[in-house]
Amino acid sequence: MTGSERGRRGDLFSPWCPTRELLDRIGTKWTSMAVKALAEAAPAEVRFAELRRRMPGVSQKMLSVTLRSMVRDGLVERRVEPTVPPAVHYRLTGLGLSLEGPLSALRDWAETHMAEIERHHLPAEDTPAQAGPRAAPEPPAPAGT
Repeated sequence: MTGSERGRRGDLFSPWCPTRELLDRIGTKWTSMAVKALAEAAPAEVRFAELRRRMPGVSQKMLSVTLRSMVRDGLVERRVEPTVPPAVHYRLTGLGLSLEGPLSALRDWAETHMAEIERHHLPAEDTPAQAGPRAAPEPPAPAGT
């Protein structure tokens, strides 16, 4: 990488900037969880099956796709032992470790504010601002009236 490439900075507001695609990749819940799980193990490696256990809810395919993308972006190193079946190990690169801080701050913000965000999802009549008892719904009219 040349000095000018290293110093080049993206512009999120430019429709042609690859920063948008990068944010789409690193902004997923699976990438955030993988970075956290791998950072907790750093500098040690984590085998695929162990990483999957540390990420409840992730499917084998989704974890594979996520890790492949992270390897391609230079965030993760992949090492394969030539055993039967092959043992595949992953660990964060320096670049991947540098992503842990910002993602950690975002995860912390989300966990701290989740209840408040969920309150905003309530229908208007269920919000705390509508204090006081609600009127009971009227019973249905008898049939044939």
